[in-house]
Amino acid sequence: MAKTFYRLQRFLRRAHLLLLFLGVAYIMAGSVLLLQRSSVALFQRGTDTPSLLTPPRTLEVPGVSWHYRRPGSRIIQDLENNPLDLSGTYMGCFVNDDKQRALGGTMLYDFRKMTSSLCQDTCSESGYQFAGLEYGTECHCGNRISAPRARTEDCNLDCRGERGSPCGGVARLSVYKVEEVLPGHRRYRNVHYHGCFLTPTNTSDDSLLQASHYNLTSQLCVEACTDKELPLALMRGWDCLCGPASSLLIMHKKVEGDLCGWSNTTNHSPPVDQDYFQVYSTPVLESRCRERTFLPERSSSIVALSSFPGAGNTWLRHLIELTTGYYTGSYYFDGSLYSKGFKGEKDYWRSGRTICVKTHESGPREIGMFDSAILLIRNPYRCLVAEFNRKCAGHLGHASDAHWKSNEWPEFVDSYASWWASHALAWLKYSRRLLVLHYEELREDLRPRLKLVAAFLNASVSEGRLLCAASNRDGHFKRSAALRLADDPFTLDMRTRIDGYVRAVNRALRDRNLSGLPEEYMPRL
Repeated sequence: MAKTFYRLQRFLRRAHLLLLFLGVAYIMAGSVLLLQRSSVALFQRGTDTPSLLTPPRTLEVPGVSWHYRRPGSRIIQDLENNPLDLSGTYMGCFVNDDKQRALGGTMLYDFRKMTSSLCQDTCSESGYQFAGLEYGTECHCGNRISAPRARTEDCNLDCRGERGSPCGGVARLSVYKVEEVLPGHRRYRNVHYHGCFLTPTNTSDDSLLQASHYNLTSQLCVEACTDKELPLALMRGWDCLCGPASSLLIMHKKVEGDLCGWSNTTNHSPPVDQDYFQVYSTPVLESRCRERTFLPERSSSIVALSSFPGAGNTWLRHLIELTTGYYTGSYYFDGSLYSKGFKGEKDYWRSGRTICVKTHESGPREIGMFDSAILLIRNPYRCLVAEFNRKCAGHLGHASDAHWKSNEWPEFVDSYASWWASHALAWLKYSRRLLVLHYEELREDLRPRLKLVAAFLNASVSEGRLLCAASNRDGHFKRSAALRLADDPFTLDMRTRIDGYVRAVNRALRDRNLSGLPEEYMPRL
């Protein structure tokens, strides 16, 4: 009996200690929650960020002219001295309607799997500081908030791909401050070096947004201009100048690179000749270049945009839409492409409302349904790798090592390599009016090729839109640089067959009095 009583007493003592511990933990958790709610309440009243209630005029980018900043401006210094913000800070709910746009940068759609992190990552890669979500599916980016706050309860829609995460509302944006990294370490998509150019004779330094820094690099200059939502960054010695692309159409007067006098990534001495700029595109896309619409009148002529899968059809569609301002259509329907901004994807391909129609078909009957065609051809080796990546990992992914080493790859080459040749041969034989483009030449000489495409489509385009396309050439629709494979995936037998297909297509091009395939396609003896 005494033994039983002792065990009961011991159990009660342990239970008492456990209850005491739980009680203390409960009180501590309640205190933390109370402090958190207090800080959120202060934040929502604007105590910590009063400048966001009414955007400061100094952050408003002018519509046409540039503003001058004297040397020693704090544009670049601020990048280095400001403390870093936390990743994914929620800024609140803001108005976003036809009259007041909260964020003026780019826009992304994804109706099936939009999340706050996807939107923030996209905006960060595009060079923006703020990410906003609307309707539960749309992602907007910008470097300043240009609309007033709305009621918190107005942002009442969840993200489609992330339940419980605010994704705006009707004409309302849930705005986040994206993760900041140390100056000089941001990673952007769509930053391009255009080359060395003579200083425009019709533009003085007084008309440029300018900053100076003794340790200036191209990365810091691009970051400074990106933060100002201006699409061009120009470096001249220690000076960084920013401006809209339309003001520098003189850029076609490119000169030898060493006239700029230095390599801004390794040498921090100013160049001797101050008459030349190094010109870069920032990730910022001008507002007029984001405007796209269907054709104002239905066209009776249907133009095919034909290619073998993996040849860059989606990328060329992006460039055509940027250049012309009109949506492209598709013979198929790809929901993921529609979600990412190709609004012509859902339109019936014979509606006549799109400027051209994507197709991979190559039968005589299907070719005959089009009045004319743009035929995009790419090196078959790169085509096959790109399409295999797409089949295994989607439009922007890469196949894993396991895929390459499995039986999938040789079986894929067996069936697809001959299709690369038969596709091109059929369009060369049966199409009535044809423009042939080679992917590699388009990459190397973009603007002249886009002019040819626009003329073939009977579209009138401005130099400004051509420059927009050149500056934002990759968009969000082109796979990043291919991963290096440990071994050559093509066997000798595969190469022998593919080289035979290359010769056949080259002969067919010349038989139609067209330029043959680029030299890099041709087999080496």
